[in-house]
Amino acid sequence: MSALHRLLARHRRPIAALLAATAMACALISLRPSSGVEILVAARDLPGGHLTTSDIKSAHFPPEVIPAGVLRPGTNLTGRVLAAPMRAGEPFTDTRLLSPGLLSAYGPGLLATPVRIADADAARLLSPGDVIDILSAPTDLSHPPATAAPVAQNLRVITTPTGDRDTGALVVLATTPTQAAHLALAQATGRLSIAIHPRR
Repeated sequence: MSALHRLLARHRRPIAALLAATAMACALISLRPSSGVEILVAARDLPGGHLTTSDIKSAHFPPEVIPAGVLRPGTNLTGRVLAAPMRAGEPFTDTRLLSPGLLSAYGPGLLATPVRIADADAARLLSPGDVIDILSAPTDLSHPPATAAPVAQNLRVITTPTGDRDTGALVVLATTPTQAAHLALAQATGRLSIAIHPRR
């Protein structure tokens, strides 16, 4: 028997114990939670609109890079309305969702008012924060004067539009209660279009 074999035979129990301890340590490391703080992030690129369970996942972020207002596991986001598109892996925060907190950024006493724009392609030009005017044109153009009339002006866009060319696009705007009432009447009696203010 070689010297190496004699050495291994003599110390086989300590060596076996060391190997067992190493295997246990590796197993514990593999089971240990990832470092960082667990938060909720977008599971894929999201266009906006209502969230589903498959749109949301958790991830671990270093504490120093977590944004303010981040949402943690245990927060129910299913069915909530996303205020703007998100990239996969981007953290969910309170300002990403339609809520009183989001509206407060646009001023006191405002409502989140959904408005359906007839031209979906035009509405897709909008981004959250844009300022627009809403115009209403009569659906029956056979009786003059067939002209569009302003309904509400200087409205801030809260969400980007959703919809298709057949049904128009739904846009959520920050409005006063009076503007919301005027928009509701205009939607019932005509087709709504937009005029976009220049960005500053």
